[in-house]
Amino acid sequence: MAINLVTKFMPYVDEQFSTESKKSLLTNQDFTWTGAHTIKVYKITTSDMNDYDRTGARSGSQWSRYGAVADLDATTQEMTMTKDRSFTFAIDKLDTDETAQQLAAASALARQNREVVIPEVDAYTYGVMCSKAGHKPTAKDLTAENIYTEILTASETLDNAEVPEVNRVLVVTPTTYTPGLV
Repeated sequence: MAINLVTKFMPYVDEQFSTESKKSLLTNQDFTWTGAHTIKVYKITTSDMNDYDRTGARSGSQWSRYGAVADLDATTQEMTMTKDRSFTFAIDKLDTDETAQQLAAASALARQNREVVIPEVDAYTYGVMCSKAGHKPTAKDLTAENIYTEILTASETLDNAEVPEVNRVLVVTPTTYTPGLV
């Protein structure tokens, strides 16, 4: 005797797990390239310190008791967008209707951002940050025994470079973060 078993459809989408971007922890949010391909930022120089000379005797023909008057340089640094990426997909009403409203624009866009756009942008941004870093120490294997010392050494390097102490963030992989598993 043959029995036809029931096949049941559930209106759910099998979504993949993904992590949110941590990029905003490491980058500033001061600039937007909306409507521009290049942004210019001023770099202004400073003036040297001088010995105060009330009478002008030490400076000879110098007319200012505060030292020689210097012009400040005001040059610009150009920041040009180097990667301009895009994606496209189409969902029409028939697609939505014939998938019981599971193929929907808002959720598809959120999925695209979560699974494709954010990972690509993060990987690119982290790669540029690492390749253009001013201080590149020799790579070391991190172990449970040395990771704390390495973090302190990195912090010391930042301190010596006069990097502000506020809003410093350390981003590590879960394996590195878990004590004893490094």
